[in-house]
Amino acid sequence: MTIWDDGEVPLDSPITIAGWLRALRRGVPIILLLLVCFPALLILRVPEKWIWGYRRPITPWITQFVCISACWVIGLKRNVSGAPTPDRGAYVANHSTWLDIFVLNASKRIYFVAKAEVQGWPGIGWLARGTGTVFIRRNRQEAKRQQQMFEDRLRAGHHLLFFPEGTSTDGQRVLPFKTTLFAAFTTDALRDFLTIQPVSLRYHAPAGEDPRFYGWWGDMGFGYGLLKVLAVRRQGVVDVTYHPPLKVADFPDRKALAAACEEAVRQGFIGSAR
Repeated sequence: MTIWDDGEVPLDSPITIAGWLRALRRGVPIILLLLVCFPALLILRVPEKWIWGYRRPITPWITQFVCISACWVIGLKRNVSGAPTPDRGAYVANHSTWLDIFVLNASKRIYFVAKAEVQGWPGIGWLARGTGTVFIRRNRQEAKRQQQMFEDRLRAGHHLLFFPEGTSTDGQRVLPFKTTLFAAFTTDALRDFLTIQPVSLRYHAPAGEDPRFYGWWGDMGFGYGLLKVLAVRRQGVVDVTYHPPLKVADFPDRKALAAACEEAVRQGFIGSAR
């Protein structure tokens, strides 16, 4: 698994008593929300799968509701410009933090494409499996099966989202896009009817905090990163920019498509600087 690290991971600052109280005030409602909504999602998936198969007309609304509610409870403001496309296809975005999952799901009912290792992450892996994340392995033996899985999900109307950088960062940059996953969307079976919509995410730290406050990179632990966000007195803002969708058929190959997506995401990221 590739992990971006510039060698400058900030030292963990101690959480004050007031910070712990804020973390409890925000964390408890989120836990209660998950305890109610996640079992409901799993229960509803049974008749949903039996009736509609891959199509999921009910449970994605639960996921979106949880993510909208979580952002509201945390106090993270989302400034959204542009709009998610209704066309069949995928989204690509730069990746800064675990918060990206909540922020992106709050705007659109989507399914993430993630590395297989995520399945084993405490808490996150459990939630990812339950919400329909597509897990992939980067080896040739799995390529044909994964290609078929992509086709089945896309033909069922699922909107997939993946992070072409392949890792999260400090939120202060956009890394070069890896082109591997783009190949799945440029096959003869899919390219003529799919679009890919680039999305730029730019987090702005709370007043007085390190600009990299929301970033998650290197050997930073998830537990402290979560606690830090819950404990801060006042949250910052995230700018979410939806760019015009790109028709896959307009590009000769995956490299050209990846380059166009990267350019759009990078320009939106630069344009959101403050």
